[in-house]
Amino acid sequence: MTWEVFTVIGTIAFAISGAIVAMEEEYDLFGIYILGMITAFGGGAIRNLLIGVPVSALWEQGEFFTIAILSITAVILFPQNLLRHWPVWGNFFDAIGLSAFAIQGALYAAGMGHPLSAVVVAAVLTGSGGGLVRDVLAQRKPALLRDEVYGVWAALAGVFIALSDSQSPVHLILLFLLITTLRVLSYKFSWHLPKRTVKL
Repeated sequence: MTWEVFTVIGTIAFAISGAIVAMEEEYDLFGIYILGMITAFGGGAIRNLLIGVPVSALWEQGEFFTIAILSITAVILFPQNLLRHWPVWGNFFDAIGLSAFAIQGALYAAGMGHPLSAVVVAAVLTGSGGGLVRDVLAQRKPALLRDEVYGVWAALAGVFIALSDSQSPVHLILLFLLITTLRVLSYKFSWHLPKRTVKL
């Protein structure tokens, strides 16, 4: 049940995030749906490839495809006078999707008995994979690779789940709120990781 709840939250959040990016890039309606769907399910597909789950497992999640389509449709019908707030909402939904899918991916890998390293990788790829594909298709610099802290928060969720003896709904909800808050703060205050550059 907990896994499904985080899947629903992540699917809605990333479908909306992808749709918002598509609108910002002035995609047509078909493009909005395509980018929204890819953002919602891209991370799960990448995760499945790397931890040995058939990618075809995605096609068994018909109810989540319906949820994603309805979420994208709701964004398309969003009141025009609120469009100016979409960049802020886009980052907020992206933070929710990152947190929800990172936890979902970590739970998925932990439930299969994978070690700490695999749980962390599953959390990072599930949490940021859809956003990575979205940004590449929209010809944007991927959030996972840019200066603002992004993938680190997903990795933190993976470490917590892999090392925690308790995965109760209360603890998972608190973790979800923590990761979402950290991602929002890192965007709002432009937190950066150290950089190492090479000048040629």
